[in-house]
Amino acid sequence: MPQGVCVIAEQREGVLRKISYEIVSEGRRLADELGQKLLVLLLGSNIEKQAELFGNYGADKVIFIDDPELEVYRPDVYKEVIAQIIEKEEPSLLLMGASAQGKDLAAGLSAKLDVGMAQDCTSFSIDNGNLEALRPVYAGKAYARLTFENSWPQMATSRPNVMNISEIDTSGTIEIVEEKINIDESSIKTKVVEIIKDKGERVNLTEADIVVSGGRGMGGSEHFKVLEDLADLLGAAVGASRAAVDSGWRPESDQVGQTGKVVSPNLYIACGISGATQHIAGMSTSKYIVAINKNKDASIFQKADFGVVANLFDVVPYLTEEIKKFKE
Repeated sequence: MPQGVCVIAEQREGVLRKISYEIVSEGRRLADELGQKLLVLLLGSNIEKQAELFGNYGADKVIFIDDPELEVYRPDVYKEVIAQIIEKEEPSLLLMGASAQGKDLAAGLSAKLDVGMAQDCTSFSIDNGNLEALRPVYAGKAYARLTFENSWPQMATSRPNVMNISEIDTSGTIEIVEEKINIDESSIKTKVVEIIKDKGERVNLTEADIVVSGGRGMGGSEHFKVLEDLADLLGAAVGASRAAVDSGWRPESDQVGQTGKVVSPNLYIACGISGATQHIAGMSTSKYIVAINKNKDASIFQKADFGVVANLFDVVPYLTEEIKKFKE
């Protein structure tokens, strides 16, 4: 019977993503509960130093595949390489982050391995030796509890910013192994032509601890400056509702919602956002939600932990000034 918990880490331009530390920490917790070893897989180019870092988060073994062809993510290449390692190692659990890359990779990999897969989960547990996963459904209105039986590896992805990062005692030993995989370029159907990066230097929206979002109530792209000032002060990311993006006020990369990005920050500040179902689906797992809206009947207040019924252009600048004073 398969043994061990395997986690697929994620890097971009040789830098480990925050979700990697989250899912490795969660993998360590599940491995301890099962009494099994924790294996981490890392793909990329010039990544040996990054592989060593996982010992701080509980990995027993790290397998890294270092190849120029793996420097940037290509689904068919990553899928084939990881499938070879999984078939060799035979883990009982296979976990990865539900980032844009992770969701894409998980779908293809589950088909390649012919196993079931739970996507975008918010918690994991072990029930009689099997993985049990909790995930939002119906745009966050309910949660589905999923269990796996007679299928290995039991596979799932974790929503970013949900799992705790736990550093551990590093006095133990960690096994680091470099695997060499032959990549047949003739069988690869995808090619990266260009990478278009988001403009600006703010924290990544899906990894941010604080998100300040604006909706239709912002009234125009020029008015987002008040949110940007607050976000800069808090070290936060700036998001937007679909209405704001469709109006051309913000780029699509800023959209939070069912058809945009799913975020789970510690603090989500919704400014001038009514609370449409598709938007709620993208931020409902935030730890604390603050809503600022002059319409006291706005749906967002039903989801908010704290609500301010007022004009956001009165509240946000005042809040920014008060935080400045506090920080000084």
